[in-house]
Amino acid sequence: MEHSDDLCNIEGNGNGRGNNGASGAPSTSAATSSAYKLFGRQTSFHQMMGGGKAADVILWRRRRVSFGIIVAATVAWIIFEYSELPFLSVSSDVLLILIVLLFLRANYAAFRKKQLPALPELVLSEEMVNNAAASFRVKMNYMLLMAHDITLGKDFKLFFKVVIVLWLLSVIGSVISFFTLAYIGTIVFITVPALYNKFEDHVDRYAGKIHRQFSRHYKIVDESISRLPRSISKNKEL
Repeated sequence: MEHSDDLCNIEGNGNGRGNNGASGAPSTSAATSSAYKLFGRQTSFHQMMGGGKAADVILWRRRRVSFGIIVAATVAWIIFEYSELPFLSVSSDVLLILIVLLFLRANYAAFRKKQLPALPELVLSEEMVNNAAASFRVKMNYMLLMAHDITLGKDFKLFFKVVIVLWLLSVIGSVISFFTLAYIGTIVFITVPALYNKFEDHVDRYAGKIHRQFSRHYKIVDESISRLPRSISKNKEL
């Protein structure tokens, strides 16, 4: 009897631990699901970046290609920024040298009766062009809708964001040149997403705190602005 009671106690404790684990799992998943995610995404960061080869390069899953982009961008920036050569002249010279080298290589291989590796055909399919045009159309319509809402004064939050972005671009453009800005943008685009993907949990946690504080302050400003017309109309009546 004592042995059977012990078995019952063991089973009861096992079920209790299982229930605690089961009850703890939903709370953990609920906390994870309710946690703030940057850009309001519902999928993984790799899928949000497209999930293809481009996303692999941006997230440094193809390190040689990513490193090659940084080296090429650095060399191009040094050439255009410090050589003081015109962009059109340097681009034409680079393309000229590349075409001459490829032409000589093909003729040398034919003279030595060697077969060159097959080059992929660079052809734009109709589907690719249609998808690009459709995507461009959607983005342009979205920008026009934003401009329409800002012009009519419908969305103060959107107006505030656009003003801040344009002001920052004006300040940055007055300090650095276009090529330096393009170089910095390239470096940021190829490094920051990879760093965010590595420290995703920490960044999302701090971004959530900042987002909550910004939303609280924006709500106060929005409420104060919404009261302005009423106070003005009351003063006119008096």
